[in-house]
Amino acid sequence: MNDFVVVKVKPGSSKGPLVETGPDGELTIYVRERAVEGKANDAVIRLLATHLRLPPSRVELVSGKTSRLKRFRVHRAVSPTDETRT
Repeated sequence: MNDFVVVKVKPGSSKGPLVETGPDGELTIYVRERAVEGKANDAVIRLLATHLRLPPSRVELVSGKTSRLKRFRVHRAVSPTDETRT
């Protein structure tokens, strides 16, 4: 099962690493890494995966590679009972 998560990213932040959830459920992720050569994106993936209790390999950046607003696909594990319900 796949879910999509949209987050606002604050690279180069002294506040990071931190995930904040706003009043409407929106996520803001603060990372210390600067937005250079994808380092901030890599840090966001690791932090988002930790926040969701998933391995980083299950979090994929779909859009917003150079933007502060990013969209991720989250690949969640499907249990055998879910597969038999179809």
